[in-house]
Amino acid sequence: MSGAIVAIGGGGFLMEDTRGLQERYLLTLLRAREGRRRVLYLGTASGDSERAQLRFMKLFTELGCEPSTLPFFPYEMKRDYGRAVRDADLVYVGGGNTVAMVAVWREFGFDAALHAAWQDGTVLAGISAGANCWFEQYITDSIPGGGTRAGLGWVPGTFCPHLDSEPWRQALLAQAQAPAYGAQEGVMVCFDDGRFVEAVTSRDGQTAMLKTDGPPAPLPTRALGP
Repeated sequence: MSGAIVAIGGGGFLMEDTRGLQERYLLTLLRAREGRRRVLYLGTASGDSERAQLRFMKLFTELGCEPSTLPFFPYEMKRDYGRAVRDADLVYVGGGNTVAMVAVWREFGFDAALHAAWQDGTVLAGISAGANCWFEQYITDSIPGGGTRAGLGWVPGTFCPHLDSEPWRQALLAQAQAPAYGAQEGVMVCFDDGRFVEAVTSRDGQTAMLKTDGPPAPLPTRALGP
């Protein structure tokens, strides 16, 4: 049975929010197992930034997890990348350049390894580029001028992170292939088997947006507290 996919519009440990609200929510979605929960960080989109990896390791260690990272820069030739994602309860994908990240994954056949792990129950989550990649289409600033590009296609429709940070994103969401989801800063949108489950937020007053037949409209968005 496939795991959940959670698309994060912004916030959390990578944006200096160390309260752990988003990260604790992700841990509630994990399959039941004995021992410490295994969480894996993919920083491909940022060229495997060491600062981001350290933030990940620190927070998820504090949450009682068994965290590890899986860098592509440099690529570890003797490491079994497919096994690493299959063994993880949660794979967290960081932000950066979505277009470049997906290209690297496909070149190494890593997209297939991620898909197999997800189908086996691993929860997939990520912020910005790490949210975009799971959808059929995504709205991105990873190309000059911004635009819409094709993602991995595991969640139907279009996704846009950082919806309230840059006005051009809202205009592209209004034109996007439906269903089209937008997430403001602090908002997380959860899917199960490609179907929308709920939206939650770690910042008061923030919401997810959904476009179907008409213009984008707010989705009910539950606050994570306190």
